[in-house]
Amino acid sequence: MTAPSSALSPGERKTGPKPGTKFVARQTILTADESVFGYELLFRDGFENFFSESDKDAASRSTLNTSLLIGLDTLCDGRRAFINCTRDILLKDYVTLLPSPQVVIEVLESVPADELVIAACQRMKAAGYMIALDDFGVNDPRAALTDLADIIKVDLRATSPADAAAMVAKYGPWRCRMLAEKVETREEFQAAKKAGFLYFQGYFFRRPEILTTHEIPANRMTYVRMLAAVSQRELDARLIENLVKGEASMCYRLLRYLNSPAFGFATEIHSVRHALAILGEREVRRWIRLIATLGAGQGKPTDLVLTALVRARFCELLSPKVSGGETDLFLMGMLSLMDAILEIPMRRVLENVPIDMESKAALLGGVSSLRPFYQLMLAQESGEWRAVSELSSQLHLSESEVGDAHWQAMQWARQVSAGV
Repeated sequence: MTAPSSALSPGERKTGPKPGTKFVARQTILTADESVFGYELLFRDGFENFFSESDKDAASRSTLNTSLLIGLDTLCDGRRAFINCTRDILLKDYVTLLPSPQVVIEVLESVPADELVIAACQRMKAAGYMIALDDFGVNDPRAALTDLADIIKVDLRATSPADAAAMVAKYGPWRCRMLAEKVETREEFQAAKKAGFLYFQGYFFRRPEILTTHEIPANRMTYVRMLAAVSQRELDARLIENLVKGEASMCYRLLRYLNSPAFGFATEIHSVRHALAILGEREVRRWIRLIATLGAGQGKPTDLVLTALVRARFCELLSPKVSGGETDLFLMGMLSLMDAILEIPMRRVLENVPIDMESKAALLGGVSSLRPFYQLMLAQESGEWRAVSELSSQLHLSESEVGDAHWQAMQWARQVSAGV
């Protein structure tokens, strides 16, 4: 995403986050079959604190502090957490505050492979931590650490294909697992797999691979029809009932959802019609959207579905505070990844689901009053902190509001994906 070019005025810079506010983003790391292996965690502590080259120690300490406060289960959904580590962080064994089965220690390119660093990595390995070498290059001065490394990360934007292939051949599967960074297209993903890389980091998996003969499978089309049905101005209760009844897993989830202790109904609910009546119109819309997204995402990387839920809740939480928030921003956030989930162009998704013109324009990359808010959602998610600052100011939001909404959305998405 390209950050806005306009700088903040001194007056605008005065509004900062509340003390203790944490800003968090994560970048997905996938296996060759596009399963989620882990996440690289990105943090900052507050306004204007973008962790430049001179303050990487502060960035690493913030990562550790926030991981302890929030918990790796919430941040990484049970997957591995890649934690950036400077020399100081390594030598002081700060990472041992986090559980070794969940952590990959990512040794930054600025860390020298001196005797103390080698000894620290040996201690971490003995304690059960995995070691990754970040931004590894040809004739890298950290070559002495390759015997201890489990993973070597290669930036495809900074490395020629010939050099990347040479490193795979030299350090490949019999020594280290090779990870390709900044994989931006499906073609680059396929080429990196062919070259022998085992892990992949980049945005390629969120962009659908469009085939001219590709059609939505029948079972996925059911979920699209459900999204369309609950996006109409007037709900057709009989249509929704029939759609739910036609999808066995949705029936089961609905009844399990309503019979859970959270609702405390005196009698069990056995009928779909009874269940929909008890939920009420607002909750019917909300619940069907959740289940349709989860169902449509079956067989896709879990990160896609979780991120769609995070985006939806993030938009919903901030909608009362932004211009245009009277529209259904929950739906806009949820639909923002439906093209990747269904593997069809966004324009085709929106042909099937009624949505207001401003949200539609934002989703298609056009001119829209909601475009700055949509960009804020993407910037917060990917840890583009300078863009977050500028867009928050443009939308008259404080960074603490934005960071807190994203944190709440992450918690909610994890809970709801496990509970419905």
